[in-house]
Amino acid sequence: MENEKESKVYVHYTHTHPSKFSRWTVRESFQFMYKRPWQRVLDFYSNVVTGRCSLSELLGIKILDLSPQTHPIHDDEIMEASDKTEFGNVLTKDRGGRWARLTFKIVLSYHGASFDGWQKQPGLNTVQGLVEASLGTFVDEKKAQQLKEKCLPVEGNAFVAGRTDKGVTALQQVCSFYTWKKDVKVQDIEDAINGAVPGKLRVISVSEVSRIFHPNFSAKWRRYFYIFPLNDWEDGYQNSESEMDVQKISFDEKYGEHGSEHDAEFNGGEDSDNLIFDDDGEFGSRKKPSTFSISRVDQLLQQLEGKLLSYKIFARDTKASRNIGPPTECFVFHARATEARLLSSNDGEGTKVMCIELVANRFLRKMVRVLVATSIREAAAGAEDDALLKLMDATCRRATAPPAPPDGLCLVDVGYTEFDRQNCFIR
Repeated sequence: MENEKESKVYVHYTHTHPSKFSRWTVRESFQFMYKRPWQRVLDFYSNVVTGRCSLSELLGIKILDLSPQTHPIHDDEIMEASDKTEFGNVLTKDRGGRWARLTFKIVLSYHGASFDGWQKQPGLNTVQGLVEASLGTFVDEKKAQQLKEKCLPVEGNAFVAGRTDKGVTALQQVCSFYTWKKDVKVQDIEDAINGAVPGKLRVISVSEVSRIFHPNFSAKWRRYFYIFPLNDWEDGYQNSESEMDVQKISFDEKYGEHGSEHDAEFNGGEDSDNLIFDDDGEFGSRKKPSTFSISRVDQLLQQLEGKLLSYKIFARDTKASRNIGPPTECFVFHARATEARLLSSNDGEGTKVMCIELVANRFLRKMVRVLVATSIREAAAGAEDDALLKLMDATCRRATAPPAPPDGLCLVDVGYTEFDRQNCFIR
């Protein structure tokens, strides 16, 4: 056994791809990501969840509002697809036995900073836990009795389109719930969930759908949005190599670790387990870029559009069985970045931010956050246009940057019809 361990060779990725400047190390990337006014982003998402502002207002564009009437998630379209199945011509109300159940599609909006993620976990304040507790009233008598006999709380089962991590906001998360109870009304479900934590969790819509509908397996695409706030001295444009030499401003002078409130997060925070250090334990002393170009990030991300690729190198905390083969492949429909400004009543000029919009048929765990952080790192280093594509061939996840903070990430919506680029925020 020991001989097997000694003979096993680990091939690690080294950054030999050409770039104008030296790439940030893991620690430097982490510091660059976290030393920002994230609270302003959290406040903005809180206002979006409660309906006081919208993403379209942030970008200053006119786009269809994210509402049950105009958003491309329509129950009639789901039913139309159901009609093509062997069960499509049989209405639920005409069925008996196990076919007589009612299935409801619930569209939720929640503020990520107020919860410990979606997935229900003992002792934690999760979205799933609150939703399922609220649905307990609508559980049929047979299931309620079974739960009581097992000394379990009477709660409903909510199936979701995609589990969000702690701190990640959702504007139109889709989940479903089914029951054999006949007198369940849509408005009652909406009122029950809205009464759980007002201002933090809100129901956008509730509707009865075909029993074959599944929020995850029926989905054709998901859309994520990331807001990356810029500091006062950053303008979203990168200087040339000669200009950087004249400035004589080192990375540590702006993002150094001395006195940083984020050092503790780095040393023992949620994402610290995902960080991979250099074998020699050193972080380099060469001058590093202290800013990046938003247009450069946009160019890097556009190279991913229209391609079916394995994103295993951008994933974190995945099972071994999902590290190879088709389970790691994702098709990115849309990947763009642009500049915007968060307006605030306390600050007339607002905060300049970079907005990233990603649409794909699926996303791996923490894939969006790693992709955002890596694209920023590669843009700052002045890497070539295909830098992200070259990283797909890496053999070690240290090739990518540590995940960007969850505070900036938002699950915008989930699509059950074919993707239409006209519905994108960034074009």
